[in-house]
Amino acid sequence: MKVIVLGAGAIGAYYGGQLARAGHDVTLYARGANLSAIRERGLEIKTPEGSSVVRVEATDRVGELGTADFAILGVKSYSLDSIGSVVKQVAEQGATIVPFLNGVETTDRLTELGVPRSALLGGVTRISVARVKPGVVERRGAFQSVVVGELDGRITDRATRVAAAFREAGADARASNDIELELWQKFVFIAALAASCGLVRTSVGPLREQPLGRRLLQRAVQEVVDVARARGITLAPDETAQTIGAIDALPPGTKPSFLLDVEAGGPTEIAALSGAVSRYAESAGVDTPVHDTATAVFTLKK
Repeated sequence: MKVIVLGAGAIGAYYGGQLARAGHDVTLYARGANLSAIRERGLEIKTPEGSSVVRVEATDRVGELGTADFAILGVKSYSLDSIGSVVKQVAEQGATIVPFLNGVETTDRLTELGVPRSALLGGVTRISVARVKPGVVERRGAFQSVVVGELDGRITDRATRVAAAFREAGADARASNDIELELWQKFVFIAALAASCGLVRTSVGPLREQPLGRRLLQRAVQEVVDVARARGITLAPDETAQTIGAIDALPPGTKPSFLLDVEAGGPTEIAALSGAVSRYAESAGVDTPVHDTATAVFTLKK
């Protein structure tokens, strides 16, 4: 298949490189030092199993992207508006758009930016990967899962073909008939972890070890679960316990990408994470003090 990667950061470059290794025709939309490094030395992918260098096409010119079967959208949520016109053009040229952004509002925002809704799949990935320097990405754990699905719940040929491509690239990938549920299940996990680790400024290990830290995590998870249920999302009866179990399984040194952004002093995804929880909670009449606090702290922080 022909694949375009819009946003060749950690997730986009990793999956783009792995798809290229599997024999797919991949073009990365990249910029600056990252683009130069990929062109000069190839894309280096480090994993616990070993390292490899993949030669892959890369450009910063929208006109050179051409047509594709699907496009991976791998930018941070705060960069979505700035790349919206590029996504729109790629979609109008026939590509299915597969967004891997945190949060549950991405597809709605893309349609507001002019991307045809018919071109969109919902996408969820769970992976620990970082861009360690220009042209080099590192997967830091064994897990790499991908779920894609039509927004209307159908199982279609394009969704199954996209999932198959990711399986060929080494991911545990499948098509889902309820991608909204899949998105919210990840959202419960990532929003709670981001708010808790962000507020305390620590990796997950020290937070779990202290009674008040564990209480913070549990309340942050429960608040998102309560909001989801108020919106009619059919989470499992034990969703809170399942999510806490997943958090407990993380290596102690794990830092959510939100905390890494906070530590770097740049923009964060607060609006797409705790900010979204607070907005939905207000309209549903649900109390979310942890996420309200996180939103205030990181929105007002100068």
